[in-house]
Amino acid sequence: MCATCGCDVSRHHHHEPHEHSHSRTKVDLQQDILLENNSLAERNRGYFQAKNILALNLVSAPGSGKTSLLERTLKDLNREIDFSVIEGDQQTTHDADRIHATGTKVVQINTGKGCHLDAHMILHALQGLKSTENSILFIENVGNLVCPAMFDLGEKERVVIVSVTEGEDKPLKYPDMFHTSTLCIINKIDLLPYVPYNLEKAKEYIHQVKPEMQILEVSCTNGEGLETWYQWLRSKMVQLEIA
Repeated sequence: MCATCGCDVSRHHHHEPHEHSHSRTKVDLQQDILLENNSLAERNRGYFQAKNILALNLVSAPGSGKTSLLERTLKDLNREIDFSVIEGDQQTTHDADRIHATGTKVVQINTGKGCHLDAHMILHALQGLKSTENSILFIENVGNLVCPAMFDLGEKERVVIVSVTEGEDKPLKYPDMFHTSTLCIINKIDLLPYVPYNLEKAKEYIHQVKPEMQILEVSCTNGEGLETWYQWLRSKMVQLEIA
């Protein structure tokens, strides 16, 4: 059992026994897990840099619309940019099947009882994915605003997605996720007339946690704001090429 969040990732991490008290063992174990993960994350990051791959870690609570945003993006930009996708879910291949239907290369990771992806899982997924150079890799993390914040996957950017159906106070409840992200997408804005969601208050809370956070407002249903999101992707690709 993972000491950082309590999820079952025993298949991915091997821990040697410790001769310490129970509380001390938990602290050491957590440090060991994150140290190993961060080392592998740097290995992934080196691979992405060598291949000029823009790796984006998409994080959110369940039901925020990550997969819908991903589908729409892949369909709209597939003639312009090469994409590949790593899908993370506890069970099923439903989301990976949706991505595959767009004609995009995709690898599914099922974490079982685990509540997040880690760098070791990404490393193995990359071996089968074979992303092309000068491309974008989307990593759709398990729906969870807590545990994925702790695990660096080697990504260039972390994008947190919220929806207007979730409530404005998500950034205050889960500050680590927002603090470690570089972009926040507020999704499903076509529903604003029908739900009690204060958009300005939500943005205020986001900036309270991270003042420099860039915020985009989009709707995958009617397309509002998506071009701004696409321009953000294009600009990041240009920055990657210059670097």
